[in-house]
Amino acid sequence: MSALSFSTGFPPKLRPWKPAGKLLGSLGLATELLMTAPAGHATASPTAPATPAASTRNTGRSAQRGVHDVTAHGVERINLRAKPELTAVAGGLITPQQGTQERSVVSRTYIDIQSPTANAFQLLDLVPGANVATSDPFGLSPQTNISIRGLNGDALGYVLEGMPMSDVASYGATPSQFADSENYSQVALQQGSPDLDSPVIDAAGGLNTMKYLDPSFKAGGMVAMSYGSYATRRGFIRLETGEIGNSGLRGFVSYSNTRADAWHGPGNNERQHIDFKFLKEWGQSRVALLGSWNRTTTAYYPKTTLTAWKLYNIHGPNHLARHFDTSDPQQGARYWRLWRDPEETLYLGAPMHFALTSNDRLSLDITPYAQGAYGNWPSGTTAEDAGLAGNPTATPVLRGDYLQRSYRAGFTSELHARWKWNDFFLGYWYDYSDDHETQPYSRVSATGATPDIWATGRHGKVLQPDGRGGTEKYLAWDIHSIAQVNALYAGDHISLFNNRLLIDAGFKEIMLSRNGTNNLPDAASGYPYHVGSNTSEPLPRFGLRWKITPKDQIFLNATTNFRAPAVTAYYAPGDSRGLKNEYSITEELGYRRTGDWLVGSITFFNYNFTNRLIETLITRDGVQNISSTINAGGQTTRGVDIELGTRPWHHLSPYLSFEYLHATMDGNLPVNGDWLPTRGKTAIRSPHFSGAAGLRYDDGHFFSMVTARYTGSQYATFMNDEKMPAYMTADLSLGYRFSNVALFRDATLKRPELRLNFLNLSNQRYLSGVGTPGTNAHATRGLHGTTIAANPAKFYIGGGFAVLFTASTGF
Repeated sequence: MSALSFSTGFPPKLRPWKPAGKLLGSLGLATELLMTAPAGHATASPTAPATPAASTRNTGRSAQRGVHDVTAHGVERINLRAKPELTAVAGGLITPQQGTQERSVVSRTYIDIQSPTANAFQLLDLVPGANVATSDPFGLSPQTNISIRGLNGDALGYVLEGMPMSDVASYGATPSQFADSENYSQVALQQGSPDLDSPVIDAAGGLNTMKYLDPSFKAGGMVAMSYGSYATRRGFIRLETGEIGNSGLRGFVSYSNTRADAWHGPGNNERQHIDFKFLKEWGQSRVALLGSWNRTTTAYYPKTTLTAWKLYNIHGPNHLARHFDTSDPQQGARYWRLWRDPEETLYLGAPMHFALTSNDRLSLDITPYAQGAYGNWPSGTTAEDAGLAGNPTATPVLRGDYLQRSYRAGFTSELHARWKWNDFFLGYWYDYSDDHETQPYSRVSATGATPDIWATGRHGKVLQPDGRGGTEKYLAWDIHSIAQVNALYAGDHISLFNNRLLIDAGFKEIMLSRNGTNNLPDAASGYPYHVGSNTSEPLPRFGLRWKITPKDQIFLNATTNFRAPAVTAYYAPGDSRGLKNEYSITEELGYRRTGDWLVGSITFFNYNFTNRLIETLITRDGVQNISSTINAGGQTTRGVDIELGTRPWHHLSPYLSFEYLHATMDGNLPVNGDWLPTRGKTAIRSPHFSGAAGLRYDDGHFFSMVTARYTGSQYATFMNDEKMPAYMTADLSLGYRFSNVALFRDATLKRPELRLNFLNLSNQRYLSGVGTPGTNAHATRGLHGTTIAANPAKFYIGGGFAVLFTASTGF
């Protein structure tokens, strides 16, 4: 069994209600104390000893203030030996919470038995409020999305160990870039709004936080090999340094390599990934350096219209062409090699916590970070569609290379002063981002080949005269944007009546500055050359949690959020330049139960939006993948989330989640100088009912877990004249963990494991989410009498049945 280390840290005046002797009298009750400890104070890995108590302030800091106040003084360490899979609530899908907001945390225990290819979105698929749209079963495709309480993924904040992870221009995220699943200690979703100290500016839908495992104190590591459907093969290795000498420094570095064929249609996926984390701790201070590098080339899965889906399912035009057709340019443009998607990202961060006094009453948290990303989202097109019919090419087919190169750097800083029942904090966040997006075209040979799918140079590009006797790349899109964020925030976490009452109060002022240029020659004809905006938004908030009994509590909060339009919206002609910032007010009221056996919560929520921003796509000069923004006016969203689970009983752990959602538009939608009558319509991506259930059996050796997810039908157009059907899918995990196997001398295989993951058990053919919303699926008469042409939605096609076998061991 692996050792678990955690901190109680109760100061003399804030003792828990249950006497420590009674808690330690039985393993079951001792485990209850463990499971209610703050995240980060108990970490366990099946291949390494657990790490000592860690600060909770680096990730999701405000979400855990309710328990931080009881760890501010002397720390008492208690070591128990227990297998985490035998003590986790709901098979690792519930971690008891103490804060003032709804928060779902998926722990290492659950992650350990999922498909190792699963990304952060897929790991959250069962929690209330989350609807995950995927295009392939293994989570490799960047064509994925998550919606929270009907709010799209670009309304969600993404934070890994204190550093932001979202796209600097669109706010979206590609979760397969973040980390390998073996390196997460937890993945969390805060459904209502972000923490006050979170470095995000777009998170009305909530906050997705991720935390790495801490490095082991002992040298060793982990290795895993996976094989499965669609010629999938994956290798993973993590090397742990252990404590280096007597320096207190320890770290890990991991590498994975994955390859899989497209699950429908032609194409393949290749992914290489490196994660690392080095940690130094002394006293109650700690400094870490961590990072993630990702390089992928992925297959493209076309989004489909509802009409095409009913006619062809996953066949016909719903996947790309396997062979290059020289006789038909339109069909030739669908050749799969023209749509391969290469991307490369690098994330670096250094979360630091300094105890400025011996009792940690005065402390400082700083997290500097830096990021770089380059991607080419190509598409097949024709010279005529690109406006280049007269340009000589080897074939009339071209590849449009939509390139994005972005850089980002910044830091967060937060000073804490703890005095009596108060935890005062003052913080500052600075962020600088540089984003350059271009649309050159590459020539296509008679065999359908192009010189470089990364499109990094001039070779093979379509050129045009530069006016100086030379040539330059022909560009259909060329924007360069620089943004700076300055945010100041302050607040107090007040703990009263022996921590029975927790009050959170705070205020944040975000100052966002954007400047950019549109470098196209035709910028003067309706498209602005220079764009810029300066925004300052005040964001107050309040939260309260009251412990009715040691096992029962109520909580409530009122928060405010804002979001500026996506970068591309500033460069669009006409009314798009007048887009306003989205602003929302969110209230939650909930009840939690953390019992000896049953753990759960029920949360009622209400949102009020003004200037609701919806991302969609526009067509410009034949370019199909330029994003734009619609101001959908006001919106009201109300509903309830329920989450229930139990601690293991005869090795069985059930789980249940449910959401009812009612979201309506408060006004009419402007389209082409007229108005669509959308007032009172149901908001897009807002299924009325969704839920999930799971049942896990785990005796420490044999384990199995079956899960099922239901998502109700949801509207995909603002006029509610097109609806995505409801769907239900189920997954199964099963496997066996062996005891340690001694090889020779000190060499030991630690808990070798064999695992099978069955994804989409019943091989459902389904649409997994709204990829591109539409205004109206059918021609509609506007309020001013004009006929507004049909603009139907497009959808993601969900992944089919897949099996993955994994063999792993620690060493």
